[in-house]
Amino acid sequence: MLVSLRQTLFICVLVSGTVLALSSNSWFMAWVGLELNLMSFIPLMTSKKMELSCEAALKYFLIQAVGSALVIFSAPLLISSEMFYSSILLALLVKVGAAPFHFWLPAIVDGLNWVQLIILMTVQKVAPLFLISIIPNSTFFCRIMMVAALLSSLIGSIGGLNQTSLRKILAFSSINHIGWMLASMTMGESSWLMYFSFYVMISSSICLLFNHQQLFWLPHLVMNKTSLPYTNLVNSFSLLSLGGLPPFTGFIPKWIVIESLSSKGMILPLLVLIVSSLITLYFYLRLSMSYFMLTSVKTKMNIKLSNDFSSSTPVFISMNMFFLLAPTLFILI
Repeated sequence: MLVSLRQTLFICVLVSGTVLALSSNSWFMAWVGLELNLMSFIPLMTSKKMELSCEAALKYFLIQAVGSALVIFSAPLLISSEMFYSSILLALLVKVGAAPFHFWLPAIVDGLNWVQLIILMTVQKVAPLFLISIIPNSTFFCRIMMVAALLSSLIGSIGGLNQTSLRKILAFSSINHIGWMLASMTMGESSWLMYFSFYVMISSSICLLFNHQQLFWLPHLVMNKTSLPYTNLVNSFSLLSLGGLPPFTGFIPKWIVIESLSSKGMILPLLVLIVSSLITLYFYLRLSMSYFMLTSVKTKMNIKLSNDFSSSTPVFISMNMFFLLAPTLFILI
């Protein structure tokens, strides 16, 4: 009961810090909100069941402290100068885990469980991404954001190729999606909000699926003898949706970003984003094919029809197949 109450208290402080950062009218209050968010998430990261949780919490604290130090460094500077906003932008890129400051994100995910990973990949990115989006949209900052976007998309796609940890694969996928979000910020505020909303929905559903089945490593996908064939199908569709394969839900935000970039004539950045997305889709296809190609028929035939999936299965399916269920809605939009 005490543990549950403690976690509830820290979650409330975490949400309060995010709301404070979003609603503040000064950079000082935004910094206070980011610090509340940081200090409330670190106790949620520590767990006696996870061997590397304390190490992950320490690494997360150190890298976030570096980002906070950059924000404090910008305090004496003129608020209208490019140096001020450059320091703020670098600090927020560090906090969100965008390239070339991405190195800390894959290093800590093996010390987290799936629920903690959901918070790290979704809630913890809300405030930094929002603060990045309100930085003045000048040519200089747009170039910095586009460079960070292209680096994030390439590093996120290539870094996930040789990984066997499912959590690290999702971490590199998160870096790749951050690149798409930063690129969409140069087009307008509504594009990245829409992209982030779809990303939260899809990535959370995948983490909950893996948490339900207790899958952490690539061999677990093949050796999961308790899973039913339709369970593997839902897992495969969810991964392909996160990779952005049409006509799954994950293709919708990428489609809109592609349309926006092409209308602005930004062909070269668009080409880099598409190539990186194809590389990301490759290792998702590798994960999906392992369900069907590497699992023996005898194992599938001997599986008993147990309560392998809860009643939330239709929710997971609708999250990742919504574009299949209602394609005409997005065509009309």
